[in-house]
Amino acid sequence: MLMIHPGGTSGSNSEDAGRLVLALRASNEGIWDWWTGNQDIYYSRRILEFFECSPSTAPNIFLEPHEMIHEEDRPRFSQSLKNALSPSGPELFAIDCRLKTGGNHWRWLRIRGTVVRTREGQAQRIAGSMIDISLRKEAEAQIEEERHLLRMLIDHVPLQVYFKDRESRFVLANKQMAEWMGLKEPRELTGKHDSDFFAEEHWEQAAKDERRIMESLQPVNGKVERETWRGDNDGEDTWVLTSKFPWVDRGGEVKGTFGVSSDVTELVRAKQEATELAAELRVKNQAYEEELQLAREIQQTLAGSNFPEVGDGISKLRFGARYLPISGMAGDFFEVLRISDDKAGVLICDVMGHGVRSALVVAMLRGLLEKQRRSASDPSAFLSGLNSGLAAILDRAGATMFATAFYAVADLGTGVLRYACAGHPGAIATGPGGVQQLAATRKEKGPGLGLIAKAEYPAGELRLAEVSRILLFTDGILEAENEEGEPFLEKRLMETAADCRGETLEEMLDIVLTRVLQYSDGHHFDDDVCLLGMELVPTPVAAE
Repeated sequence: MLMIHPGGTSGSNSEDAGRLVLALRASNEGIWDWWTGNQDIYYSRRILEFFECSPSTAPNIFLEPHEMIHEEDRPRFSQSLKNALSPSGPELFAIDCRLKTGGNHWRWLRIRGTVVRTREGQAQRIAGSMIDISLRKEAEAQIEEERHLLRMLIDHVPLQVYFKDRESRFVLANKQMAEWMGLKEPRELTGKHDSDFFAEEHWEQAAKDERRIMESLQPVNGKVERETWRGDNDGEDTWVLTSKFPWVDRGGEVKGTFGVSSDVTELVRAKQEATELAAELRVKNQAYEEELQLAREIQQTLAGSNFPEVGDGISKLRFGARYLPISGMAGDFFEVLRISDDKAGVLICDVMGHGVRSALVVAMLRGLLEKQRRSASDPSAFLSGLNSGLAAILDRAGATMFATAFYAVADLGTGVLRYACAGHPGAIATGPGGVQQLAATRKEKGPGLGLIAKAEYPAGELRLAEVSRILLFTDGILEAENEEGEPFLEKRLMETAADCRGETLEEMLDIVLTRVLQYSDGHHFDDDVCLLGMELVPTPVAAE
């Protein structure tokens, strides 16, 4: 044990010892000292706190049979100690292991010690420090579990999923992608480039697209790519439907690109080879074009512009949006669906969590939207279709995730607003009768998307004569807290909407954001924020 002697002969040694004691105290480490020929060992008070023992009951953990050491760590501990005690052994004893405390708890400790030897090399004394690293180990285990869940998800999604670095070399891929490239395991794809598989005419175009994505941070959605394989792969040309996105880390640095693709080879070949199926192929091509348009609309609506025009000559629908993600890969998104000339659907969705997993679920939901366009006029059927598709994918992956959603359809022809809710906060509606929240009670809502495969989503409706404007939102608005920790909640949002009845839709959206930011502690959002507004306005009558 290091002792600080007041009034010593030299101030330097005393100061050095004092600094060491202070440093150990700040680092929360304890000191131990063992003369290898003795049964006894010295432990500082901090180590006794780790052990949950008193000086009289604390064991010498370095003496066999090392019963306090976890049985899984005991062989490593014994071997490390044996090596340190060996005449030709290392000068440092170092190990991380679990130790059972006097309180019958398991605690992770980082143990370090310096070996003092005789001239003959015999270990005479070992002294060092210990520190509790249990929290760090728990965090590492949680991170590893997160990685495992992500790996399971991407390996079971029925699409080719991959990440590439700035040089367009693969850093991660799922099983489907590896098999598509003719490999047995995804790890075989790591470090490889498209040029290892494809002819120059294809891989150069792919690399050019990826450079443009990294430079502009704009994705490429729904691009049909002809894959011309290298001659030594002895493969025919294939066709894939690809979407690629910028891969940006939490610090905003561009790390590369990631993407998803699906095989459309049979569709393209059928069009090329079977003229008698031309009519059927035209229908499929039209569906594909609609999918591409939907992908473009998603990006445009995320930027809050280029909404569809919907009207019946007497009145029309006007839309506005605000989208404030707190990270590069957010779980919130919205969509405006033009169902017909006088009918439109508005959807807002919030995927559980943040980061890569949420972004993948968003991508899947966007793909499922196209499959549900035929049921877009029926809010209950529309949400049921999204739920069934997402639940099937997540069940295959063995992953627990979900998304909440609110969907409403405004039909100018019938003068009715119909809506359904999947565990999401209900929209705020303003009209001649005042302000109200739609789907405000539990019985008016179904469960989140992806939780129950055959869930039902009850529909509600209002006459459009009672509605001037509706506001859809995600919980980033409601959960903003003031200095006292009180959230903004629906009541304040409804009051804000009521105050804005004399403002334009765009002005209302800005006022909502401003008031929430002014209310929140720190004047910033802690979660993704998404606002989508729709209002009914009369069509101006042209002068005769």
